Amino acid sequence: MRATVEANETKKTLDSDELINSVDRLGRDMTRAREAIGRFIYGQENVIEETLITLLAGGHLLLVGVPGLGKTRLVEVVAQVFGLDTRRVQFTPDLMPADILGSEVLEESEKGRRSFRFIKGPVFCQLLMADEINRASPRTQSALLQAMQEHRVSVAGEYHDLPSPFHVLATQNPLEQEGTYPLPEAQLDRFFMQVDVDYPEAGAELEILINTTGLQSHDVDRVMDTDTLLAAQRLVRQIPVGESVADAIINLVRAGRPHTSSIDAVKDYVSWGPGPRASQALMLGARAKAVIEGRLSPSVDDVLELAHPILRHRMALTFAARAEGVSLKSVIDKICEQIS
Repeated sequence: MRATVEANETKKTLDSDELINSVDRLGRDMTRAREAIGRFIYGQENVIEETLITLLAGGHLLLVGVPGLGKTRLVEVVAQVFGLDTRRVQFTPDLMPADILGSEVLEESEKGRRSFRFIKGPVFCQLLMADEINRASPRTQSALLQAMQEHRVSVAGEYHDLPSPFHVLATQNPLEQEGTYPLPEAQLDRFFMQVDVDYPEAGAELEILINTTGLQSHDVDRVMDTDTLLAAQRLVRQIPVGESVADAIINLVRAGRPHTSSIDAVKDYVSWGPGPRASQALMLGARAKAVIEGRLSPSVDDVLELAHPILRHRMALTFAARAEGVSLKSVIDKICEQIS
C-alpha cells in the first residue's frame, strides 16, 4: 500500500499551498458554523460536530432520541446556517411513497389532449428533514433508498435527478416507543452516521430554560451557501490519508464482522457486521473531522472517535446477546481497544 491514500478526483487537484490555505479557510468557516448552531442548540456539542462532519462528507444523518431534545430544531438551524433549500416530511403510519417522491397526474388540455405530468414531491430539495422517520411503514421508509444512494428517483419508469447537494437528516424515536417500526437494514446502511441525542446536563438545561422562555429571539447567522458547501465537500476528498489510518479503518471494520473477527465478543454476540460503506464513511469522516479541527491529515484517533456513530447502525446483536444484556456499545468498545 502506498504511504498515502488519495481519493479519485473529478475536479482540479490543489497543490500543497492551495490545500493548506483552503483547509485553513474552511476550518474557520466551520468554527463559525459551530458557534452559530450552538447559539440555538444547547449542551449538544458532540451532536453538532458529528452533524457538521456528515455534511462535509456529503452524507445523510440519523438522529435518535426521545421527543423534546431539539432534534428537529437542530435540522432547521443547520439548513439556515448553510443556506440550503429545505423541505420537511412528518412521517406517519398512513404516509405513502408518493407523498415523498411525487406522482404523475393525468392532465387534459383545452383541445382535449391528455398527457401525464410529473409533480415533484418534497424529496426534491437540498436538505430533506424526515421527522420521526420510523413512524411510517417500511414500504414508505424504503421510498428514500434510491434517493439517498443515487441522488435520483424513478417514477413510472422515468428517472428524475435530485438537486445538489442532497442530504437527508432524519429523526427517529427509540424503538421501544409506541407506534414505531424498525428501519430496514439497507436503509440504515445508507445513513452516514447514527447520532444518539441524550438529555442535556443540568447547566445546559438551565441555559435552555432561560434562553427559550423569554420574548427575545435571535436570527440564525448564515455562514455558507450551496456553492461553498459543495466546494468544501470536494476539498474533504482531497485530504491525504496516511497508511496507518487506512489500515486502522480496514482492521476496525473487519473486526466487526463475525466471520473475519478475532474478538470473542464479536464472534459470540454479533449477528451481522458493517459492510464496505462503513469503511468509506470512516475514511470520509476522519478527513472531515481533521478539516473541522484545522488539521491537514486525519489520525487513527479520529477513526476511533467516529467508530460508534458510524458502526452502531451497521451491526446487529444476536438474540443471545440481547438476552444476556450485552450492548452494542460494549462490543464496539472492545473492537476499538484492539485497534488502539
